[in-house]
Amino acid sequence: MTEITNFDALRRAMAENSEQPEGPARNARAEQLLAEAEKLNIPLAVIEALGHQLKVYNYSSEKDKMFVPFSRLLRMWDERPEDFDEYEAHQLHWVFKWVSSGMLDQPHIPLASIEKWLAEMEHRYRLAGHTERAVRGAEFSVAAHIGDVARAERAYEAWLAADRDRMADCHACELHEQGWWQAERGRDEEALRLWQPVLEGEFSCAHEPHTVLASSLAPLLRLGRPEEARANHLRGFRLVRPMESMRSAYADHVEFCALSGNEARGLELLAERPAYFTDDGHPRSKLDFMAVVALLMDRLTELGLGGQRVPGPAGRAWTARELAAHARAEALELAARFDLRNGTGHVSEQARARMGQRPRVERLPLGVRATPRSVPVAPAPRPVVPDGAEPELPALLAEARRLSEALEPSAVEAWAAVERAAEGVELDALDRAEIADHRAMGLGPDGVELFERAAALYAEAGDPGESLAARARAAYVRALAGDVDAALTAVAEPYDTARALYAGGGTGVRQAASVVMARTRILMRRVQETDGPVADAVLADAEEAVREVLALVEEHADGDVRLASRAAESRAMLAELAERRGDPERAAELFARAAAEYVGAGLPWFAVEYEARLAQLAHHRGDPAGAERALRAALEHGGPHLEPAGRAQLHLQLTEVLGGSGRFGEAADEALEAAHWADEAGGGPALGAWARHQLGGLLLRQGRCAEAAEVLESALPDLTAETHGEGTVVQTLWWLGDCLGELGEHRTAAERRLQAAEIAQHWPEQQDHATLAHLAAESLGQAGLPAEADRAYARAGELWRGLGDVHGLVRSLRARAWLALGPAGGAQAARELMASAVRECEAAREAVGDDAARLRITAELAHTHRQFGDLLARSAGEATEEDVIQEAFEEALVQVAAAARGFASLGDGALHERTGAELAAGWLEADLGRPAAAVARARAVLAAYDGAEGDEDDGPAGTRRAEAEQMLRLMENDAD
Repeated sequence: MTEITNFDALRRAMAENSEQPEGPARNARAEQLLAEAEKLNIPLAVIEALGHQLKVYNYSSEKDKMFVPFSRLLRMWDERPEDFDEYEAHQLHWVFKWVSSGMLDQPHIPLASIEKWLAEMEHRYRLAGHTERAVRGAEFSVAAHIGDVARAERAYEAWLAADRDRMADCHACELHEQGWWQAERGRDEEALRLWQPVLEGEFSCAHEPHTVLASSLAPLLRLGRPEEARANHLRGFRLVRPMESMRSAYADHVEFCALSGNEARGLELLAERPAYFTDDGHPRSKLDFMAVVALLMDRLTELGLGGQRVPGPAGRAWTARELAAHARAEALELAARFDLRNGTGHVSEQARARMGQRPRVERLPLGVRATPRSVPVAPAPRPVVPDGAEPELPALLAEARRLSEALEPSAVEAWAAVERAAEGVELDALDRAEIADHRAMGLGPDGVELFERAAALYAEAGDPGESLAARARAAYVRALAGDVDAALTAVAEPYDTARALYAGGGTGVRQAASVVMARTRILMRRVQETDGPVADAVLADAEEAVREVLALVEEHADGDVRLASRAAESRAMLAELAERRGDPERAAELFARAAAEYVGAGLPWFAVEYEARLAQLAHHRGDPAGAERALRAALEHGGPHLEPAGRAQLHLQLTEVLGGSGRFGEAADEALEAAHWADEAGGGPALGAWARHQLGGLLLRQGRCAEAAEVLESALPDLTAETHGEGTVVQTLWWLGDCLGELGEHRTAAERRLQAAEIAQHWPEQQDHATLAHLAAESLGQAGLPAEADRAYARAGELWRGLGDVHGLVRSLRARAWLALGPAGGAQAARELMASAVRECEAAREAVGDDAARLRITAELAHTHRQFGDLLARSAGEATEEDVIQEAFEEALVQVAAAARGFASLGDGALHERTGAELAAGWLEADLGRPAAAVARARAVLAAYDGAEGDEDDGPAGTRRAEAEQMLRLMENDAD
């Protein structure tokens, strides 16, 4: 830590401390700096150190400490105002507002003291010549806090009516407070109208749009605008996250999670800020926080998760139910303290209303990683029974048979309920056969023994057809286990017997169709398991079997969903065989027909698989509209029966189709759904991470950088080279670096780009490595790290040279030249680097044979000459000797003139670049005392635009003409 020996060192130390993160460490350093300031024996040094201390207290969780330095500052002002410079005098009056609101936030400070302070503030502002705008704003805050609506409305109107002056809060802060009041009074639309300029970036400050984004969440949910609320949450939370002093805004984000079905996300937010449970320096924000903690915990308890472990105050473990009681008690105790001070019940009413809110939407996907909430699974449909009675086994059996007859997906759960109810009950052979049969269906390849047992029981019950069907199903699951030959052997005898039995009238068409379909499925497995071309004989055997099923069931399918299902499945098998034979058009036609038959039979959930296949065919055939129709149909037809993982896959496929068509907004909506359902399926680390990767890229393409950054950061921990490929990891880091750069987070952008470059450096093709190294250098330069940026640009230059990319090489040299000039004024090094860039361009132009490439390198050379001229002119500003300045201007003129000639050789396509160089040369001529030459260049610019097409008053043409005319006027005045 640097020793403070003079006032300048103190100021540097305070400036450095101001850049540190909010919190106790920064506050402690401010206290040390005040002690150092007092040793300097300079009153202004103490005043500035007290102001610094007050400011860091105000922007921290220790707001209650700011009253002491303010009291001391006020006493110093009253005793010796001449010790304050103009800035510190302004700051003293400015922080009156902080102290007024700070008193309001401390329930131990009497209301009478606050009112007295308000009058003192009004008196001092009047003496200082300030308007009453800030005073009326402070009065409004007091009245609104205690619930005096009439006084608050009067103060609000007086606040807006008073003229803005130097004491008024910034536009962004004022609009936040005005919108808050409108929302408080139930006027959400008006609140959002007032906040719009802040949300759109027209007004901002150190804490805006942070608080406006947070405050907008509940109103947007109330107005039924959840998509905007989601966007504001993702944008706003990343702003609030590092700001320790913004506990109330943080609470708004937790509240949003509780009201939007994002309870798991809410728990993650609580875990990030354990100190918020116990920090007592700002009771008002603690009340806000504890109220939304109670809201979130109540919601979890309502969902059946009251016993779940949750983040809470340090020192013990907490369940949701326990933390709900604790947080409610703390919130109400704090509210009661405020109300006791205020003499009203307003704060307690607000706290109870906040804790008693109901969710505004059941589920609002955010796109960021979240553990799915462990809500108890809904029970399977149960037969209707009298209130209070448990369904009896016969009723359960009847319901399961009804669902099976209709091929309802919920039949699986219904038969499981039957099996549980049948334990210890004596059943006849048919009942036991059906239970075993349906349990085997859920076991897949492990169901062979149960199917065989079911077959024996069906035979015992006198149903030979169902017995053969069960044996055929046992054979089919052998094929699922990979043993197709054994499966064909096992199905041969049931197949022959069933055909004979059906021909003799010994069984029905359903049972015969079951056996024939089982054999057909086995033959289709032989087709599916063949990599590469399938032998004609194998395809022919399968097709013959499929057509046998169709011949058996088609005439009986009307009105029988089971037989209609067999016919539709057969049609889909023919589609697959057509695809294997290289006939995608026929395959698509048959898949579409199969899906339509399922839907027509009232079995839309079975159509999903084939609509997904139809979408793949359409995509490969270059038919995005067809792919989109098929995927949307699959999502519609799957409805509530789709498994989360399957739904996620369909949304992802739709994402790719829409994104490939340039419909990025719609594609982002689908990626958002995909991420949500992947998390619900427990596939967050694999499928969910891929969906978030896609979503982040789509948001970035729409310019929604803050949302994209939040999503991509959420994806990164789950993206691995092994699962997703190095290319996906690099692309995610690349996109994230782009987002962070747009958001002004340049140091972090550089880190992400360097991470990506480190992975790409091992790739055989080095273009991406070079580009990422160059981008990282740009970020380092923008982050104020010139030495690191220079090294990165040098590395990028080496890579560009290795790739033979002279354009990249030249741009890296130019960037290094500007860095070298920098604050340190390394003019000679800068000149050498820019001269190297010129030489590289000239050498490349001589070597290139392609005309188009020659034009590109000529343009690069012209831009380099132009930048060289600008650099030389800039370096002259650092010189003090007149002859050195003149020499630099002469050299700059040579380079700028060369740029103008280079652009001129490129024709009309570089007109604006040429005229810009001509004007720069003209100003240099003027600085060198050559007005005639400057006039000539100005006139050349005007002549260049004579007869030019387009609106000459707008765009570069108008700007160039105006500058040329200005140059002519100045030169003529100089001549006079």
